[in-house]
Amino acid sequence: MDKVFSDKINILKALAIILVVSGHLEFRFFDMFPPYSFQLALFFFISGMLFKDKYLDKVGEFIKRRIKSLLVLYFLYSAFYCFVTVIIDKLTGKFWGMELSFKNFFITPFLNGHQFDLSCPMWFVMQLFITMITFLFLQRQFRNLPEKIKFAIYTLMGFSAIPLSKMFTPILFSINNSNTLTTINPVALILVRTIFSLFFVYLGHFYTTKIEGKYNIFTPKILAWVICIQAILWHFNRDFNPTHGIGLSYVLVWARFDSQIIVPVLTSITGIWFSLFFIHVTYDYLKDIKFIKTIGENTYHIMANHLFVMFIITAIIFKINGIPFEERNLHNIYWIYNPIQNTYLYFVLTMLISTYSGVVLKYIKSKIPIIKEL
Repeated sequence: MDKVFSDKINILKALAIILVVSGHLEFRFFDMFPPYSFQLALFFFISGMLFKDKYLDKVGEFIKRRIKSLLVLYFLYSAFYCFVTVIIDKLTGKFWGMELSFKNFFITPFLNGHQFDLSCPMWFVMQLFITMITFLFLQRQFRNLPEKIKFAIYTLMGFSAIPLSKMFTPILFSINNSNTLTTINPVALILVRTIFSLFFVYLGHFYTTKIEGKYNIFTPKILAWVICIQAILWHFNRDFNPTHGIGLSYVLVWARFDSQIIVPVLTSITGIWFSLFFIHVTYDYLKDIKFIKTIGENTYHIMANHLFVMFIITAIIFKINGIPFEERNLHNIYWIYNPIQNTYLYFVLTMLISTYSGVVLKYIKSKIPIIKEL
């Protein structure tokens, strides 16, 4: 892999995970691009950039590599967070997750990925696995089609995912007597998430194979167009008041797009372009920052551990201030103590600890022969 391409991918991954963590802390670096208006699509886009056509004829190798890189570590983390969740339950009287069962440990990860609250951001890992395996088989079927036809098919899929989720609402959600959406149908959920994410995987692959190095898409004119489009999309934003809905941000994990139809797709595209543009103009500076490289190399561990790190930070703050830990049990897993004063402290500590926890775990793995090949 070309070093510049590799470095840019690494910085892009670092940016994407930073946006995920900041989103969970409810602040934004790029105000015009709200949290969760594009960063998950950006992760799928990056996966598409890294997809190699050689695997079209090496299906078994591709699946084996994805199992090794995604699923094995996922279930190791699940076992760890199962243990941690049980311990916290014994200490505080609250079980942060679903009841322990064979189904919730081995099957639920593929359905919604929320069996343990502390590791719930890892739902993305399972969805990425499903999406990439599906993308491989679709690419095999489409390999002899003209690129324009493939582009049209994937674009149709991306833009049809949200209308499809509206059609599936009676299937996707169960409605209780108070007309509140409660239970999500996992099959419909996976279908909507996969169709939506396939579009961005394809865009990433298309960008790498057809655009990068051949066309300059980072001109001032295109920047102006993106800003104008995002300004128009901002008209549909509802993030100013929770009662208004989620607006430009969308909740892909639950296929929640509120009243929007095409805005989430468009704001994902503009957000991805802006991310690529940001890396393009800052690459010469960021490429030499070691910590950025380290973040990009440990996105999996940051995804898995950042909520647990935030949970521990809260426990320490409670201890220092003499606050009973039972107070933490009254809030959801994303809650932090006194966000006005502490948000950026949480962010800095969470990024540092979760990043270097990944470094430590990789070092330990390299020293233990029995798991070195995992």
